[in-house]
Amino acid sequence: MPVTLHSHSGQFCRHAHGNLEEVVRTARRKGFRVLGLSEHVPRYRTQDLYEEEVSLCGMPDVQGTSASDLTPEDLVNIFDEYVATAKRLRAQYQDDQFTILVGAETDYINEESLSKAVQLRQHHHLDYLVGSVHHLREIPLDFSQALYNQLLATCGGDLEVLFGEYFDAQFHMLQALKPEVVGHFDLCRLFAPRQHPLCHTLTPELQAKVCRNIDYVQSYGGMVEINSRAYKKNLPRAYPQPDILRIILAKGGRLTLSDDSHGPDDVALHYSVVREYLDEMGVNKVAYPLPCKEKQPANEISTVPVAWVDDVISHPFWSGLL
Repeated sequence: MPVTLHSHSGQFCRHAHGNLEEVVRTARRKGFRVLGLSEHVPRYRTQDLYEEEVSLCGMPDVQGTSASDLTPEDLVNIFDEYVATAKRLRAQYQDDQFTILVGAETDYINEESLSKAVQLRQHHHLDYLVGSVHHLREIPLDFSQALYNQLLATCGGDLEVLFGEYFDAQFHMLQALKPEVVGHFDLCRLFAPRQHPLCHTLTPELQAKVCRNIDYVQSYGGMVEINSRAYKKNLPRAYPQPDILRIILAKGGRLTLSDDSHGPDDVALHYSVVREYLDEMGVNKVAYPLPCKEKQPANEISTVPVAWVDDVISHPFWSGLL
């Protein structure tokens, strides 16, 4: 019953495709027992809108009419509609063989983005958060090679500076939100030069930051996702890469699985390769959060309640993907 706790749809995310119900139906058909829905939280400033949100070229909006440029207020309304739709789909499709968790993927752009995420969790009674960092110095780090290069230039071209700031930003996000799931732990490597040593092995200083972050996640019972979307982005392994995954395993940290799907065609994408990665690294069990039973701000969580999938490598789920 391998799980996926990180998903998006074109209905609520402009760089994804398909609608949310198609994602749910595909996950159920492929044999998932636990599906986490995690559309992006809103961004609250016009300057933080993505390219496809300000030049939509006649794309249909959520209601199916011709769309113009979005505003931050539109993103808030879209997120509200996402939560309502996700809860309706949960009522329609969930049964004793298929659990749907309603969550959100957060971001850390500035302090407001963190405080707003806490408020959204409380307001919408979300089951869980995927805590991610997509920006550094208020520049997107995973949107395009050009923007990554721009970010790297502001760091004096020093990749170690960029990585260090990324892991520091991640730590600050973890402290503010205590997300149940840590999203694509080493996303800072996505557009880094593949031949650079830091793409494979971190310096002792960076390793210390990673260990600090992992220790903090363990302190409240959070999980680090093994995220298969890295393969679609032509990385050699899923997030996190082996050097970081070894640290998590050595510390006894909790792991979970995610496809980070951006539409129904991405559901379980590269999961067969993820199974090989799990086997290679000696991962024999993964966790997933239990549904939220009471409203509680994310930053007040003491211990994340989870269920476990033991002997995950030999689970019959995988045979259905071959």
